[in-house]
Amino acid sequence: MTVGKMLSRKKTMAVVVRETSMLDRVLTITDLTALGVGSTIGVGVYVLPGALSKYVAGPAVVLSFFFAAVASVFAGLCYAELSSRIPKAGSAYSYAYIAVGELAAFIVGWNLLLEYSIGGASIAKGMSLYVDALSNKTMETIFRELYEIDSPYLSEYFDFFAMFIVLVFSAGLACGLKDSVRLNNFFTLVNCAVMALVIVGGLFHLDFKNWSLPKSEVPSWAGEGGFWPYGVQGALQGAATCFYGYVGFDCIASSGEEVKNPQKSLPLAIVLSLFIVFLAYSGVSSVLTLMIPYYAQDANMPLSYAFDVIEWTSLKWVIGVGAVFGMCACMFGAMYPLPRILYAMSNDGLIFKSLGNVHPRFKTPFFGTMFAGIITGLFAALLNLQQLVDMMTIGTLLVYVMVAVCVLYMRYLEQSDMDVEFLADEYIESASLTSVKVRHTRKQILMQLFNFHRFVRANSLSSYVASLQTTCFTVLCLPLGLYLSHWYELTTVHWIIVMVLMGIMVLQLVSIAMQPASRTPVAFKVPFVPFTPALSIFINIYLMFFFDIDTWVKFIVWMLIGFAIYFGYGIVHSKESKENNTEINVVKPNQSKSSLNVH
Repeated sequence: MTVGKMLSRKKTMAVVVRETSMLDRVLTITDLTALGVGSTIGVGVYVLPGALSKYVAGPAVVLSFFFAAVASVFAGLCYAELSSRIPKAGSAYSYAYIAVGELAAFIVGWNLLLEYSIGGASIAKGMSLYVDALSNKTMETIFRELYEIDSPYLSEYFDFFAMFIVLVFSAGLACGLKDSVRLNNFFTLVNCAVMALVIVGGLFHLDFKNWSLPKSEVPSWAGEGGFWPYGVQGALQGAATCFYGYVGFDCIASSGEEVKNPQKSLPLAIVLSLFIVFLAYSGVSSVLTLMIPYYAQDANMPLSYAFDVIEWTSLKWVIGVGAVFGMCACMFGAMYPLPRILYAMSNDGLIFKSLGNVHPRFKTPFFGTMFAGIITGLFAALLNLQQLVDMMTIGTLLVYVMVAVCVLYMRYLEQSDMDVEFLADEYIESASLTSVKVRHTRKQILMQLFNFHRFVRANSLSSYVASLQTTCFTVLCLPLGLYLSHWYELTTVHWIIVMVLMGIMVLQLVSIAMQPASRTPVAFKVPFVPFTPALSIFINIYLMFFFDIDTWVKFIVWMLIGFAIYFGYGIVHSKESKENNTEINVVKPNQSKSSLNVH
């Protein structure tokens, strides 16, 4: 087998359906929704609105959260369809393995590991700093005496408490999922109640003048005043950061093998959790910027400071309690999917097999959970995590791009029937019980770009064209996203290039839409395909270009480490490389075509 074939080898749906799971199915829609909301509404809702409104977007931070929500909703709809099609542990990793191929699946899985490990570590660090602030930094004094670190890339001291928090949550998840889920539901309920209290309390002190302040009334460093003090670019820049506040809902999709009714529960929980999260972020940011001017916000503890200003000091303590409970729920949401990703990847042979072993008593990937906890705990104790948050967000955006691509691949894939009319001039490269890879001539491809053959059922040719157009569309999103992220600097020539790119991409979407879709029944489908997944692809790529070069360098280093692991271990030990290919005969031109209905 050539390297190219090894990198593109896929799982088939038939194989996935036959795979047995040792995980215990205990989760309901309520559990999943609480998991998604709890993993998303964490420390971000208590910090992001203040910092972004003061320095980045002003009152337009409300729209920043809206823009980020749109990107997340598109991604959430794509997750919902794929989780309904493929209710397996591993989330986007499993989807990519079936739809695109092994290398793409590893890239997605590696970035999911980055998202959840850094996310869990940052939450643990935030909890440690918050508790330490309540105790007048007693822990910091003790930890500095025990082990102080002198490095610009590491924490100033080894944070034993942050590591302890991670290990406690890991042990709880490893020893029993159901009890941990009940506790998470409680944490999430308290956190949402506090958010509702903050929004209702703030409604009594709104001043709409704070959204239209003239430039003469704001400090010189605070932009132009008004609703857009930092311009539209500031609101878009804020959206890229606000996106971090929505990261986490995708943990729902990683629980596919532990849900009682995954085909219906997974998509519904994803949509519900995103809606609740959007209400929380938009409500808090609106109330906060209407209570006090954007330039007067406290960047570190905006909610507590705002209620201090209006002399509601008692509510400040309620907010503190909500922050602790919110971070606990967010910590659970960050730690829960990590061992599930390890479980899926290890079962496929792409990383060490022992990480996926399920404990016979607890019915959880015990060793993988504790291993992930130790690594995440070391991150929390040693790293200066603020420098890594943007890198984590880039990884998440890349995963969302791949999820949308998988939707388009799967929607136009026919898994059994193929058009025999175009097999005469092709030779079969490889085959399985449910899929056949064929080579199509250039003329056949050109004729099928706009379905001139009038096929009504998906076949190998129409599926290939849809996949090819999806790939080309994704590639063209890169230069278009780069240009539009710097739209304020574009010349006339640049705008002509942008218009040409957009014209080509529209034609590609029309071509995809004209291909016959798969008839496989699915409990939930993304509406307005291919345009909804295409928007998700473009928006996520567009947001990636708002991060600086240092963040990109760190992300590239992370990816190089992953490639070293894959090409050094995974590509050789992959489970798919050990499967025996099933041979089939090439269909001859004079064979009967009566058994296939393609028109």
